[in-house]
Amino acid sequence: MTTSTITIGCAGFPVPATRFFKEFLFVEVTDTHVANPGAGTIRRWRREAPPGFVFAVQAPKDIGQEGYREGKLVEGALKNMVDVAKELEAHIAVFVSPPDFTASRPNKTAVREFLASVKKRFKRVVWEPPPSWDADEAHALALESGAIAARDPLSSGPAPKGAVAYYRLAGPAGHKSRYEDPAIDKLGEIARADTRAEAIYVFTNVDMFADAKRLKRVLKLP
Repeated sequence: MTTSTITIGCAGFPVPATRFFKEFLFVEVTDTHVANPGAGTIRRWRREAPPGFVFAVQAPKDIGQEGYREGKLVEGALKNMVDVAKELEAHIAVFVSPPDFTASRPNKTAVREFLASVKKRFKRVVWEPPPSWDADEAHALALESGAIAARDPLSSGPAPKGAVAYYRLAGPAGHKSRYEDPAIDKLGEIARADTRAEAIYVFTNVDMFADAKRLKRVLKLP
């Protein structure tokens, strides 16, 4: 038995948006991680996107670098993010932690409080912990705040039971690596065996467009 909804997409547009829109119905906008895209670009994406297309917005890196703690810098970054999300009609916010964000008790408390606070601004909040964190512990922490902890199902296993799983696939050996056929087949097995309501697979590696298309073929999705 498979999920009722399997969504496959990419982090950013690896090909021109018009071509991307013909293949997928989901993108995680990464321009917002470093600087907001221009108003004209945002309007064009929204205009050219097909019916049913879903935009997720990745948070500015300043938020993670500030340790998810309140302050003018974080509040300003959040405001810009909310503005872009509103223009794109995006209801998913994605917060990617910097690699050096340790799993200390103060950091866990800061993340828990931050996720609970930002949940008031977005329908769905996704937080990706650094690879050094225990995936199941991160899942439990996010769940306490009504958020979702992103994970790599190939390295950490499928997410614990829940309504939604959010998988970010960064490549088997880092961003510049591609997935070989056995890995794509394994992802297909995970997806087909999943009984939760929804699972989102987001490729973030350099060959994300090709790899995402291969997973679509394995799952025989349109």
